[in-house]
Amino acid sequence: MNRISLLHQEGSLKSYFPGTEIKRRGELELTWIGAIKPSPLSATYTLKLHYKYKDGVNVFVIDPNPLQLAEQKKVLPHVYSTSEQRLCLYYPSGNEWNTGMFYVKTLIPWACEWLVHYECWVATGTWHGGGIHNESEAEKQANEQKEKNNESVNDNRKEFPKE
Repeated sequence: MNRISLLHQEGSLKSYFPGTEIKRRGELELTWIGAIKPSPLSATYTLKLHYKYKDGVNVFVIDPNPLQLAEQKKVLPHVYSTSEQRLCLYYPSGNEWNTGMFYVKTLIPWACEWLVHYECWVATGTWHGGGIHNESEAEKQANEQKEKNNESVNDNRKEFPKE
């Protein structure tokens, strides 16, 4: 894998997203901030992509902040940090992304896909975006409580059948 230079990454970002904010420090660091509307029915979100040599790349939702949570949920799904709104877009050990790939062809479209799944999650409370992630303790407790509530509703329906 050959690393794509940050100069080329910057050029492709400018080409695909003219008028967005890009800061580059040579080949060591690049930050891109841009507004994204993942679908015609979606809200507009401001994303921040930050690459730093030897630290890798991270993508954050910086507006709105905080992102709305689904009903009875305490944390965002499929993120590395709810407070930072740092998105989990790929499995690092799965070789799904590397520095030989353009941000405009991978990370930014993946962030848009994450946002579409996020909007569905807010509406339904169920994450349909797939991926590999560990539930936080708050998520586990909330999901266990939801399952108990669903079981008790189903038990009540059995006891009191409709006429």
